[in-house]
Amino acid sequence: MERRKGESCIVDELEAFVEGHPMVRALVDAPCKSVDELLPVADAGTERGAEEGAADTKSNGHVQDASRPPAQAAAKHEEMTSSDYYFESYAHFGIHEEMLKDEVRTRTYMEAIVSNAHLFKNKVVLDVGCGTGILSMFAVRAGAKEVYAVEMSSIADYARKIFKENNMDSSITLFQGKMEEVQLPSKVDIIISEWMGYFLFYESMMDSLLFARDQWLAPGGLIFPDVCNLYLCAIEDAQYRSEKIDFWDNVYGFRMGCIKDVALLEPLVDFVPSAQVCSNPQAVLSVNLYEMQKHQAAFSVPFELEVFRNDYVHAIVAYFDVQFTHCLRPVGFETGPFARGTHWKQTVFYLDESLAMAQGDKLRGSLACRPNKKNPRDLDIAIDYSMEGEHMQVSSCMRYRLR
Repeated sequence: MERRKGESCIVDELEAFVEGHPMVRALVDAPCKSVDELLPVADAGTERGAEEGAADTKSNGHVQDASRPPAQAAAKHEEMTSSDYYFESYAHFGIHEEMLKDEVRTRTYMEAIVSNAHLFKNKVVLDVGCGTGILSMFAVRAGAKEVYAVEMSSIADYARKIFKENNMDSSITLFQGKMEEVQLPSKVDIIISEWMGYFLFYESMMDSLLFARDQWLAPGGLIFPDVCNLYLCAIEDAQYRSEKIDFWDNVYGFRMGCIKDVALLEPLVDFVPSAQVCSNPQAVLSVNLYEMQKHQAAFSVPFELEVFRNDYVHAIVAYFDVQFTHCLRPVGFETGPFARGTHWKQTVFYLDESLAMAQGDKLRGSLACRPNKKNPRDLDIAIDYSMEGEHMQVSSCMRYRLR
């Protein structure tokens, strides 16, 4: 699975947010370029390159409509918005099969909900983006009085049947529609949601979750999960770079640099072997869903990655963790290279050159991110980095599109 390049940074807007999170307080004092510096809005070159490099089909569950004649499919394509494509893709059961078979994800949610029945007993629960309804059924099993399950895609039809098949249709009310448009019967005591996407924010449902929190969560209500942290680390990956990026420098004796540029533009979503990690990981952003505001999806954070062995650095890897902080005991999971694999894998941003680094050298810079102007579920990301090491000195800014 592959994705793309971007931009971003608004330190002033994030100041109040960061003050409440000691994990990233120290990072703010480091130099950090703004979102607008790293991700100019009117960057026609980047926008055009991203559009030209886009594939017609995606391997993340977005499928072409092969059941229609070409003319009808084209007409449908014109009528559908990017949000329509997003919700339509989640109607396909294959995506839900992948998520349900992700035992790290599903069993952690089950433990957080079912093992904390004292929090759910006789409560009204909202499941934002319920999919097949597995989290809603966990809530009923934990003793919830009533569950409102909201799902936009047509997988909702199957969720209704699943609730009935498990004799839970009297406890779960399904609302098919966008979270921002449905009218619930009452406020809720707990919101549950699996809203996270690749790189935490890609194609995520965070906006819908924040709307549900502000509109429907009763005072003192709980959110499951409620805290996520974004991490970065540096890796060596000479083999992939040679096969997928540097390959375009010499294609049977011809240079194809324009395609190499597109290859660099697209972050890779894949499993990174832990042996390739060559720096200490660093938490660069902490998200508290009780405090998070929609505009904070655009952010810029500094980083400083210290290499712990002599090696080449070819890419920066991003991953996240998820925490349920109101449980009787700590419950959560991590999606990094040293953890058990999840369907989120890791997001890999390849640099424009290989960095020869010695043990103790530091790769410093800023990572900026914001939703794409045309399709807010896509992300524009920029990494501005520099390194002054024993073997080389370099400074560069890379832009990516995650789509």
